[in-house]
Amino acid sequence: MELLNIKNLDLAGKKVFIRCDFNVPMDEFGNISDDRRIRSALSTINYCLDQDCAVILASHLGRPDGQVVAKYSLVPVARRLQHLLKREVLLAKDVIGEDAIFNASELKPGGVLILENLRYEEGETENDKELSEKLASMADFYINDAFGVSHRAHSSVEGITHFFDEKHKAAGFLLQKEIEFLGKIIQKPVRPFAAIIGGSKVSGKLEALINLLPRVDKVLIGGGMAFTFLKKLGYNIGASLVEDDLLDEAGRIMDEAKKLGVKFYLPVDLVVAEKFSEDSISKLVSAQEMPDGWMGLDIGPATVRLYREVLNDVQTVLWNGPMGVYEMDKFARGSNKIAHFVADSYATTIVGGGDTADLVQRIGVDDEMTFISTGGGASLELLEGKILPGVASLMAKGS
Repeated sequence: MELLNIKNLDLAGKKVFIRCDFNVPMDEFGNISDDRRIRSALSTINYCLDQDCAVILASHLGRPDGQVVAKYSLVPVARRLQHLLKREVLLAKDVIGEDAIFNASELKPGGVLILENLRYEEGETENDKELSEKLASMADFYINDAFGVSHRAHSSVEGITHFFDEKHKAAGFLLQKEIEFLGKIIQKPVRPFAAIIGGSKVSGKLEALINLLPRVDKVLIGGGMAFTFLKKLGYNIGASLVEDDLLDEAGRIMDEAKKLGVKFYLPVDLVVAEKFSEDSISKLVSAQEMPDGWMGLDIGPATVRLYREVLNDVQTVLWNGPMGVYEMDKFARGSNKIAHFVADSYATTIVGGGDTADLVQRIGVDDEMTFISTGGGASLELLEGKILPGVASLMAKGS
């Protein structure tokens, strides 16, 4: 898949609209707790500034659902970006209102303007054509560098691209890197290739699992989604999270893995608790001895040892989804141990965004991973073999 390249655009002295993904996590005081997504956009922003461009940045933050909600303002993002760029960054008071339009029209070469939260506009998530046109009217060029939302057909991601021809739009460096890296891993992985798939639900990763099976040599399942597979095998899963409507699909996935010769691993022991709480009584049990009314919240030490043994010889590891409720220290041990092992391995290691990226960053092994995707849902849809809406209109002709 070849994308329109930012380096082929004649940007010198022009006004450029860059769709970024500044949807960063915040603590209870409104401080940015992880600025990875902001730092990931710097190469594209700086490239445009080096061309003496006037740069208009746009992003969403949280889910304000078309309302102006103070806690979702991009004020902290503008402050952090100003620190990282070491130049003034102006924040508009609105998205397409008088303040945004005026500041965009007055922006001089070398200037940086951020529009307020795109999702303050109800039309953003509805791919409203009028909103797309107003956003497009602010600049001469459009750059998409927001891989994390490129699976969404939103006004600033998909709709806006229709107002720029091939010589006036392109993918930013981050988007290009994500598409190339994940695409290469799926098409030509160095084998043996293992996929570690966790998280809470099978439903969110069903298509990705089905698409991965013909491409991988081993699949290791963890997190809440494991219980749908364990129940299908006839195990008592107590009060653990399960998707009963997907039991047949879980069975089909296991049958397909067997048919393709893919090794399919499920937890052999679990850390279980009486309730979903940090202070709940917990204990270690075999996967076949789940007490009635208890719930599994982490993989146990035997599973960790098994998974480490399974991963010992692999050359490529794709990891999407934690092994347990890693947000609670009591149930984070399994995820943490797998993370340290993956980080220390000599394999090419790809972390598929979202919770897994947060996990490896929390325990300080993020720099040891080969590649960390900035998009959870987007990376999953790419793994499913889908063409992302925000990418489709940036594909070079004949690609």
